[in-house]
Amino acid sequence: MRTRALVLVVLFAAAVAAAWWFTTRRTPAVGDTITVYYAKADGTTLVPWQVSLAPKSDRHSALFYAATQAVAGPPPGTEAVRFPAGTHVRAVDVDGSTADVDLSKDVAASAEGGFAESAEFKALVWTLTQPSLGVTAVKVRVDGTRVATLPGGHLELDEPLSRSSF
Repeated sequence: MRTRALVLVVLFAAAVAAAWWFTTRRTPAVGDTITVYYAKADGTTLVPWQVSLAPKSDRHSALFYAATQAVAGPPPGTEAVRFPAGTHVRAVDVDGSTADVDLSKDVAASAEGGFAESAEFKALVWTLTQPSLGVTAVKVRVDGTRVATLPGGHLELDEPLSRSSF
């Protein structure tokens, strides 16, 4: 009888410990820095720069910050292709290895056409698909809506973009 009670107590303790571990487990933290890319004025050359993350940032926070930094572009005075003024990241969702980035409607205001579109999105996709973030593809929404293309018409945005898209 005592052996049976002891086994039940041990099993109960193991169940409590397992429940605690599963409910308090967080997404693994990303490193202290991430690489953000921008496209040089030639539109094809990508330049990496390191940005610091908050200590122990989770994957979702790191992806949102990375997307925000990529859309903001490099420091002032750097010759680069930039997203149109006012463009900002509204949200980043993650489903497995695909990030879904929702950009403000300002992204559609590019006057430079396909050349700039390709360079802007190349930088964004390369930033979000670095191995440490666990993303291999990026879906894009504009103001909450999936769009086929932007006014420049150069990139098809109704399918996920990956590094091989460029």
